[in-house]
Amino acid sequence: MAHTETLDNGWQLTRLSTALGAEVRGVDLGARGEAEAEFIRKLLLDNLVLFFPDQKLSMDEHIAFGRHFGPLEGHPNLKTAHPNHPEIFQLAASEGGIADEWHTDLTFLKEPSVMSILHMVKCPPTGGDTMWTSLYEALEGLSPPLQELCEGLTALHDAHPHGRPEQMSVHPVVRVHPETGRKALYVNEHFTRRIVEMSAQESDHLLSYLTKWVSQPRFTVRYRWSQGTIAIWDNRCTQHFVLNDFDQERVIQRVTVMGDNVEGPEPRWPAWKGGTTQSSAMTRHDRQIIEYFKQHNESVFR
Repeated sequence: MAHTETLDNGWQLTRLSTALGAEVRGVDLGARGEAEAEFIRKLLLDNLVLFFPDQKLSMDEHIAFGRHFGPLEGHPNLKTAHPNHPEIFQLAASEGGIADEWHTDLTFLKEPSVMSILHMVKCPPTGGDTMWTSLYEALEGLSPPLQELCEGLTALHDAHPHGRPEQMSVHPVVRVHPETGRKALYVNEHFTRRIVEMSAQESDHLLSYLTKWVSQPRFTVRYRWSQGTIAIWDNRCTQHFVLNDFDQERVIQRVTVMGDNVEGPEPRWPAWKGGTTQSSAMTRHDRQIIEYFKQHNESVFR
């Protein structure tokens, strides 16, 4: 049976797994100010994802609450269902989840999301749970030789799932959390396309392993939603995944705190050179990397 702890301010916190996740009760988020937001931020650094059941936030209150944590932006590629509230991203589904690949939000941007704050407006009676995984634990669970290799690599991320493959960014495979100083594995199956310093074939093998590795059950928490729950997660050290197992309406509204600055170890090797010096049948595998460096006026050889 889960242990519930009463915090100094009277809130009740129940940790949901060893790796990450906690449920918090006894707080009305719609009536909270800067002091409470700072307290929540500290709880988030410890627990990576927080759940606040039985909330009744309006869209205006949802936006106001999100602004305590930083600047908000609507989704860069998907249309808003609420033009009068452009900060709100709504996703409605009735036959399966949309985000049913492991991912960190918006990693194809140079400055991705810091955190996401989701309101479960309507959920099916069964199915549609969401899982989160700790990217701290995922990195620390790798063997030391593989950790060392990953710390010398960078990866290309793009918005191909949104039909915008030209939106690309390169981030370190291992990033350092700016507030905790902990290292996290920063690749995901939804947006990460290529290890920059490796051939396409080598990259495919390594990314396939790493993106499956993060879903190890011991790194994860699974949450069963109830209507009105607010979830907050740290995109700098987590991924999430919606279970595509429902057949009734599921509606979420999300605000996204932006402005992340992804930092990590410098790459120890230059970008992969294969196919860049002369045209060959293999060149097609390197076109995206070449195009990225052209866009940024950088040499592919670095």
